[in-house]
Amino acid sequence: MGVNISELLPKKEIKFDDLNNKVIAIDAFNALYQFLSSIRQLDGSPLMDSEGNVTSHLQGLFSRSLNLLNRGIKIVYVFDGKAPLLKEKERNLRKEQRLKGYKKYIEAIEKKNIEEMQKYAKTTSRLTQVMIEESKDLIKALGLPIIEAPSEAEAQAAFMCKNNDVYATASQDADSLLFGSPILIRNLTLSQKRKTAYGKIVYTFLEEIKLEETLRSLEINHEQLINLGILIGTDFNPGGVKGIGPRKALKLVKTHQPEEIFKNVDFNWREIHDIFTDIPVNKNYKLRWNSIHEEGLKEILIEKHDFNEERIDLALEKVKNILKKEQNNLTKFF
Repeated sequence: MGVNISELLPKKEIKFDDLNNKVIAIDAFNALYQFLSSIRQLDGSPLMDSEGNVTSHLQGLFSRSLNLLNRGIKIVYVFDGKAPLLKEKERNLRKEQRLKGYKKYIEAIEKKNIEEMQKYAKTTSRLTQVMIEESKDLIKALGLPIIEAPSEAEAQAAFMCKNNDVYATASQDADSLLFGSPILIRNLTLSQKRKTAYGKIVYTFLEEIKLEETLRSLEINHEQLINLGILIGTDFNPGGVKGIGPRKALKLVKTHQPEEIFKNVDFNWREIHDIFTDIPVNKNYKLRWNSIHEEGLKEILIEKHDFNEERIDLALEKVKNILKKEQNNLTKFF
């Protein structure tokens, strides 16, 4: 879910051309959940192969990755490792939400309400270990780097961004900023144009959010931003402090010390704060790009999951010439 401070953030609308030749670290789980929830059929059900295996994540991963490569954007996927113990409560909440969503989805099917079927089907998305492993196989076949975070992927991506090894982190959540990422890109892996159940066209634009600009705009420091997030609620204290929204939280962190703000809460705010400042990261990562392994891609997509071979070939053809010209530069970039 992430921290809900979006309304406070100064966002700049950018174009894909603004990211040309830049390296972006993508929060892999965040992107895969996007694909699972958004790439669905009209009745809300996910894409599946002839064996009933869900393929929405693979469709999104393949098409969106090639789209970014075709635009000259260098991408690396960062995967979560072991989650902090405090995240268990958030996971339980997500399970409850999936169960509620599934019940609503069944009711919508019974009522034959397409709009509600689409709406509630998205809340039932579940990323399995099998999906994670085959996603990694697909990313490797695309020749893209994978970084395994010891804990939170957003913390790892933020560390890489602070080291200037990547230009920005890409995620829908603002947690990257709390972890200290200098730049956050939102909507990078979302479809820029999609059609709703009733034919309405919805457009999505890239957003760039810079940490320094955010702190300057809000007139706070990074420590206060973390405390603001804790007040509203993070993955490590879902719901935050009852009755406090973004605006009130901003006022509190400006006028009160954290010991005073959190003196009556029923959670250990310092423990949560330390997750954002002292979480373990992999400092020995290496970013290497390789050539696309077409046979490997086709084995995963066509042989295992019934993807259309002609469409796969067309998609690869679009990006092949660009990759051939840039491949040497990619490996020498660092």
